Amino acid sequence: MSLELARENDSATTEIVTETEQQILDRVRTQARKTKARTWGLRALIVVLWLGSWELTASYWIDPFFYSKPSLIWDRLVEWFTQGTQFGSIWLQLFTTVEEAVLGFAIGTVAGVVLGVLLGRSRYWADVLAPFIKALNAVPRIVLASLFIIWFGLGLQSKVATVVVLVFFAVFFNAFTGAREVDGNVINNARILGASRMKVLTSIVLPSATTWILSSLHTAFGFALIGAVVGEYAGASMGLGLLISNAQGTFDAAGIYAGMIVITVVALVAEWLIGLAENRLLKWRPSQVASGHGV
Repeated sequence: MSLELARENDSATTEIVTETEQQILDRVRTQARKTKARTWGLRALIVVLWLGSWELTASYWIDPFFYSKPSLIWDRLVEWFTQGTQFGSIWLQLFTTVEEAVLGFAIGTVAGVVLGVLLGRSRYWADVLAPFIKALNAVPRIVLASLFIIWFGLGLQSKVATVVVLVFFAVFFNAFTGAREVDGNVINNARILGASRMKVLTSIVLPSATTWILSSLHTAFGFALIGAVVGEYAGASMGLGLLISNAQGTFDAAGIYAGMIVITVVALVAEWLIGLAENRLLKWRPSQVASGHGV
């Protein structure tokens, strides 16, 4: 009996040893593809069930005039992308909103990173300016959007200013925290070796805060789109926010949902692009296998 067990163990060991590295990689990739397919299948099932239940409920139990339904929203989207909107081509409205969001996002990100890192490394100025920064952050953004329209008019400038305010604080606090979290021993060693303040800032502080800064960009671009839409909603001559505001004024629930869907798609595409940039810039970071990493 023991002889048979020994032979079985030897054969199992031989099988493990004879499996090549390529075979192991192929097996892992196949398993990953199956898991990904199951994940996307479950997501598609959830969407189908959600839309189907909404369509049935709006057709038989609730009034679609107020709550709309997927078929009406789809018709509105088809109309916008084939015939245009009341204010011109849907592509012009989309480009206007994206332009406002991207410009404000760029300006707000640069300002947030620069001031966040500088104040993060200067405790004195951080203490001096802390009450003013907190007070500005507490001001309701819709109020600022109204002020910017008075100051800059209904054009591009007022929307960009609203976006900058929203993006700045989202990036600033992360950059500030990232600069504060830098290991003091590393900075002290660099100064002992003769590194200047600027060299420490660019070679140690900024790279160390990069993870914090990049993680804030995912949220910041969402805020950028919100700022653009809020600015257009407060007053504009074109843009997705104007379409949603007009749909609200005409009790067009399908138009409101259609505008939300277009904005959501833009946000998801931007999220994907930011994720690609983050992966490229943080190639040195070890891959994280935490359970919540994909959430």
